[in-house]
Amino acid sequence: MLQTSRSADVSKAEYETRVELAACYRLAAHFRMSDLIYTHITAKVPGEPGRFLINPYGYMWEEITASSLVKIDVDGNKVCDSPDRVNPAGFTIHSAVHMARSDAAWVMHTHTRAGVAVACLKDGLLPLNQIALQFHGRVGYHDYEGIALDLEERDRIVESLGSYPALILRNHGLLTVGQSAGQMFSNMFYLDRACEIQQSTLSMGLPLARIVDSLAEHVTRQYDKMAFDDGDLLLEWNAMMRLADRLDKGFRQ
Repeated sequence: MLQTSRSADVSKAEYETRVELAACYRLAAHFRMSDLIYTHITAKVPGEPGRFLINPYGYMWEEITASSLVKIDVDGNKVCDSPDRVNPAGFTIHSAVHMARSDAAWVMHTHTRAGVAVACLKDGLLPLNQIALQFHGRVGYHDYEGIALDLEERDRIVESLGSYPALILRNHGLLTVGQSAGQMFSNMFYLDRACEIQQSTLSMGLPLARIVDSLAEHVTRQYDKMAFDDGDLLLEWNAMMRLADRLDKGFRQ
């Protein structure tokens, strides 16, 4: 059974963030985006600059609850009385993005099979299908430098991400950011789905029907309008929260 951090003094805003972050972990596990006990999804603590929430090290993503999340500082040190360990090395990438991007309140990093496969390709994500066009011209690339333990790499990661919503870490995996849990999770879900489709397409060994840049740019703008003008992103996240509740409401504890 998970040990949990004391939550008596947690603000309403922090509690809501904890619930949504725990839901992200449960949903990622459901969609097979987890990596046993490794990789992370993190969120800034509202009203507490330099404070973040992260998963307790050593637990499967489907075990995470709102109260088990650990509060840490920019160096990955615990700033709460949680009995659980954290993985400071695993926070290297997240801390870089959180500190550099005011809009990156939420950061998700995965090592999915399709995501890593595309990260191993010289050309990365290709404009082969409608889902991939959501990221046309809006995904950065960061060359592999080994396991992300070197704090000096943080500046280079930030430079590679730029102002994009997504980053492909070559030979490593995927990373997405968002102002909200829903935005970050949607970015990762569809980036990983685009990688899955590309992996399947290339495996057929047949000529590719590439999409010209002008049409790709048009579709990218259409995605922006649907997500931010029409509120589709909020509808999508509300649906994901309902799914998380159906799977196991225990994440809210």
